[in-house]
Amino acid sequence: MHFLPSDLIVDGVRISYRDRGEGDPVVFVHGTPSYSYEWRNVVPHVEAAGHRAITYDLLGYGRSERPVDRDTSVAAQTDLLCGLLDALDIEQATVVGHDIGGAIAQRFAIARPGRVRRLMLIDTVSYDSWPSATWRKIIEEQVEEHMQLPQEAFDALLTRQLEMTVADGGATMTGDVLAAYLAPHRSAPGRVSFFEHQVRHYDSRYTEEITDQLASLTMPVRILWGERDRWQPLAYARQLAAHIPGARLTVIPRAGHFVMEDAPERVTEEILGFLGGGS
Repeated sequence: MHFLPSDLIVDGVRISYRDRGEGDPVVFVHGTPSYSYEWRNVVPHVEAAGHRAITYDLLGYGRSERPVDRDTSVAAQTDLLCGLLDALDIEQATVVGHDIGGAIAQRFAIARPGRVRRLMLIDTVSYDSWPSATWRKIIEEQVEEHMQLPQEAFDALLTRQLEMTVADGGATMTGDVLAAYLAPHRSAPGRVSFFEHQVRHYDSRYTEEITDQLASLTMPVRILWGERDRWQPLAYARQLAAHIPGARLTVIPRAGHFVMEDAPERVTEEILGFLGGGS
């Protein structure tokens, strides 16, 4: 069975999701280049600990629909998060966001603070921290060219990027794990979708335009960061912690950008502690 066993229509598009457990709801929002697979070693433990966990693939990612003419930017994904909660009859939830999922979580908490009980940002994009130089060059000069890459060349490109997301490179991001991250793009439509729905929307304006509003957040906020994150330097985590009132920063040693791959037990522990009332 897939990690996400169910589908739901939200604003006319199909979203794949998982909704299990009892208790206060917690919504997990993944990043890029990724999908809900990144939460596989965390979410079941949160469910088992007595929480209702909602995990889903962003529009254009994983098993969710990949519409040809639909905005899949961070701003549009924020609206879809609201629609997903409405469809599941969830008025308020803790939101846990990683990477661009953290940008979605930031925007959602600012726009609809009454719907966010607690906010956890994990190695999130923020301010002007994204896209990286590699992705910026592709966006500005080579998107169409990269859409035509043969599978082998595309796999090599994405493998190089994925190896940078973990602290030990190929030792963790290899074998079945690497294959799972590559799987949604193992076809010509999948490769095109990666650039159309993900890369083309790597744009820091979605976080830069909310910078002045971070200080308005009043819910409990935890910031979790891999010490060896090569994509989102630790300086950005400290900046976020300084700008968001009462936010607490926890740095996980020997972990990279995909901290839930490098240290899933520690990530689970930190999430459960936060849900249990820890600040």
